[in-house]
Amino acid sequence: MGINYIVKKLIASLLTLFAITFVNFAIFRLAPGDPVRMMFRDPRISIETIEKMRVEYGLDKPMVGQYFSYMKNLCKGDLGISFWQKKPVEEVIAERIPRTLLLIGTSLIIAVILGTLLGAIAGWKGGSKTDSAIMSISMTLYSVPSFAFGILLMLAFAYHLAIFPLGGIETPASGYHGFRKAMDVAHHMVLPAFSIVLWYIGQYIIITRSSMKEVLSQPYIMTARSKGVREKKILTRHALRNAFLPLITITGVNIAFMTGGIIEAETVFSWPGLGRLFYDAVMKRDYPLLQGCFLVFSVAVIVLNFVVDIIYGKVDPRVKIGGKAADA
Repeated sequence: MGINYIVKKLIASLLTLFAITFVNFAIFRLAPGDPVRMMFRDPRISIETIEKMRVEYGLDKPMVGQYFSYMKNLCKGDLGISFWQKKPVEEVIAERIPRTLLLIGTSLIIAVILGTLLGAIAGWKGGSKTDSAIMSISMTLYSVPSFAFGILLMLAFAYHLAIFPLGGIETPASGYHGFRKAMDVAHHMVLPAFSIVLWYIGQYIIITRSSMKEVLSQPYIMTARSKGVREKKILTRHALRNAFLPLITITGVNIAFMTGGIIEAETVFSWPGLGRLFYDAVMKRDYPLLQGCFLVFSVAVIVLNFVVDIIYGKVDPRVKIGGKAADA
């Protein structure tokens, strides 16, 4: 039954999350560097002061004891206190999430629209010069990392042409409010968003083209053509609707796995979101903050994969849920 399928997926997701908590705890403690020493770079700091800080942050306990303390606090919704910012981790992360969601949402919407449109054209014009040109561009874009796009865009449009700001989220001490502030944020967001779009658009073009070519080879498309249905109608009412199905999966996965691109883009352009926070926490060896960021990213991956599995089973009748075909 469909409920059994959902329950199994939910249990698998919870088990995955439990395994991630262990990895989340251990991986950052295996990295070189002493977080207490990072807080006190002055060589004149006494050993007694350093040891006192270790006790305060629970770093004097064995690793097993630290892990159980971490899990106990996590079950209570307590992610700890940031070594670096001296504030609760959940408070620090909550300040950054809206900025990252704004950047991710804008970038993904643009990438999906442009990538789907160009991919559909390439699939529809399969084998033509248009198809070859679009695919050459998409493969080039897909093979270049987002941070490289970011650096190139910064050099061209921020440094040489000075059309856009070098970084940040708003003009310091501008005093903007309301609409002017929104436009200022949008102006700062153009380059980081575009660097992400350029990388993801190649993926959407490739997937949409492949899906479109597969759909166009189906018998019902040939039947529609034999009945004299106009090509435009075949494209919009038959081919595109079915070619969109794989995009549901890849979009959900991309939202979750945009972590790498977000960290790169936010770091290059000093965008104060979760990606930049994660980078700064690595540099500071801030264990609680690193664990909190990693947990947020991990939960996003698990939840979105779970949601995508359920949605895909509902929208595509060919997908079976629990042994029975899903309702279309």
